[in-house]
Amino acid sequence: LQVTKAVRAGEIDAKTRRQIFDAIGFTFPNRLLTSRQPPAGCPAHTFRALGLTLLACFCTDPELAGHSQILNKIPAFNDILVSPCTPDSMSMIDDVYQCLSAVMATARGPRELVTKGTVSALCQAYVNCSYGSDRALALLLGLLATAEAKCWQRDAPHLLAVLNKLSDDFLRSEDMTKFELCEVLPHFIPLSPPLTQDSQGSECLCRLYKGLAKILGSKLSQSQRDPALKLAACLVQACGSEWIPAGNAGSKFLALLVNLACVEVRLTLEEPDPLEVEGKKEMVTACYVLIEMGIQECLREEKPLLEEAQKMQLLRIMEEAFGAVIFYLKQVKQEELQDPFIFASVRVLGAWMAEETSSLKQEICELLPFLVRYAKKLFKEGSPAASLPQPELAGTEGAGLPQDALRFLLPGFCHLTAEDRPRDILISEGAPALLCEYFLRQWEVLTSEPGSPAPLTSTEMSLQTACGIFLNLVVTAPDLVKRDKTFSSLMDVLLKSLPLLLPQKDHLVLAANIATLGLMMARILTSSAVLQGTQPAKEFFGAAIRFLSEAHSAQADPGSDGLAAAVSPAYASAWADIRELWFLGMQALAGCVPLFPALPQAVLQARWLEDLAGFLTRVAPASVDFELIAAFQGVLVELARASKPCRDVILAQHGEEWANLYGMAALEQCLSE
Repeated sequence: LQVTKAVRAGEIDAKTRRQIFDAIGFTFPNRLLTSRQPPAGCPAHTFRALGLTLLACFCTDPELAGHSQILNKIPAFNDILVSPCTPDSMSMIDDVYQCLSAVMATARGPRELVTKGTVSALCQAYVNCSYGSDRALALLLGLLATAEAKCWQRDAPHLLAVLNKLSDDFLRSEDMTKFELCEVLPHFIPLSPPLTQDSQGSECLCRLYKGLAKILGSKLSQSQRDPALKLAACLVQACGSEWIPAGNAGSKFLALLVNLACVEVRLTLEEPDPLEVEGKKEMVTACYVLIEMGIQECLREEKPLLEEAQKMQLLRIMEEAFGAVIFYLKQVKQEELQDPFIFASVRVLGAWMAEETSSLKQEICELLPFLVRYAKKLFKEGSPAASLPQPELAGTEGAGLPQDALRFLLPGFCHLTAEDRPRDILISEGAPALLCEYFLRQWEVLTSEPGSPAPLTSTEMSLQTACGIFLNLVVTAPDLVKRDKTFSSLMDVLLKSLPLLLPQKDHLVLAANIATLGLMMARILTSSAVLQGTQPAKEFFGAAIRFLSEAHSAQADPGSDGLAAAVSPAYASAWADIRELWFLGMQALAGCVPLFPALPQAVLQARWLEDLAGFLTRVAPASVDFELIAAFQGVLVELARASKPCRDVILAQHGEEWANLYGMAALEQCLSE
């Protein structure tokens, strides 16, 4: 026992400590920990306390701290933390914290602590304000930093209790503690499970909102304001704007948040001193999160938090902030392109370009060459794994990961390819070839995902938006499509992908995009080898016909005893997204009929003409709107002209009668020739 006295005195160097361990090993402290008989006249836990002192001493050696003999004591350490504390047991608690801190510093330590229940013990120690609770909080912060998802999976109720206490202290405190808590709180706000789903979580959010409103409504120094804005950004990442209440106070607070974020972005990025910018990158990234929320709130139609006047004012202020972002990006040097802050800046600019197309047009056009080159660089450096879904964090996490910048630029590019000047710049910078390659890569990712995920993945969204860009190019720059070899390889992928996608009902919007784009490109690339009677071309046309032919059906009309034309049930939920594509696809199909001799044959095989005739004779003519009649007529006329067998089927199905009934004059004339 003299050893423990010497150890307690704390005047032992590493070498001596190792000699002590070599002399007594783990057996002696293990016996002390399990011994329940104290020496006469001593407190009950005397031997345990001595055992812990020895272990705390050994733990200061990093090699021993990760030893299985220490790791298997973790449950015992946890028990001591949650046991009632007496003046006698304080030194034991000190030793336990020393052991736990040492274990956490080892490679395996954090995982062992999480799986062996230390998180809940630390949470209880902190919530009960036990002796050493500040050290409990420090350890929790360390564990959340290294294993956040695991901690929340295992111990959500205990961590929520800590958040409950922290948010309560945050609302009540009126001194510097409030600002210190701004730094601690973000670590306890989980990205999942969402706080809004839980009544205790919702109460925490309400307190955090009130506390932040109090802080940001006061006169503050920069060092006080920055942590508050970072905390707000953290809440936005976790819950969007759901933590901000509706009503006058909430809308003023939201406008203030976005306002402050825009001011911060301008002050920092218009600053010519690069060192100034360097120190503020984390802060500005948090502001980007707030600005992105501002963009979404300005667009929100349902239950908007902001009034119209507030929206107009915020859009003006955000425009100035984006002017500063563009100014900053124009000066980026080649060697800085790996900086995650550049990625965050491009991402937030992408969010603005996706929604606000009329403002800063000149500046955005000037920046386009940089944006294309930057996206290309990241794309070329990324492996296929890099395009797998990324965490939705705009922070500087995952700095080593090549990230997918194109995903955030696609919606903006889609708007810009509809206009002459930006489209010319994008074409001259090689964007179409890059987008084709990107499409192929994203298609690989989508088809490698197990099953078909019901929620719309970012991969699928990217593919849909890329189709929108290609459609713009097909309409406005058909010569480019004909000339540029990459479009032939894109055509090849479209031919193969539609037959795979169509049977999966939850991918209908993407299938609609691919069918329509494929048909429109086929009209331009008629002579391409991939379209000349190949099996993929045959399967593609078959699938495209199926997509177009199954969109409408005869359904009971509630207003009468008869049947009415309606969108088929399988298409109903997606119809708002695919309606225009369907009509465009019908036009494109009509254009393809005279170019591809196999198409009429495919229509006959699918028995579409019989089905369509049946549909038109069964439904009330008044239920078929003019646009739909025109779409059917366009395809029918081309089929009747190009193919005698098709014409014969239409006539056999009383085509002349229903052509007359629906006012399809062109079809009537064609059939009577």
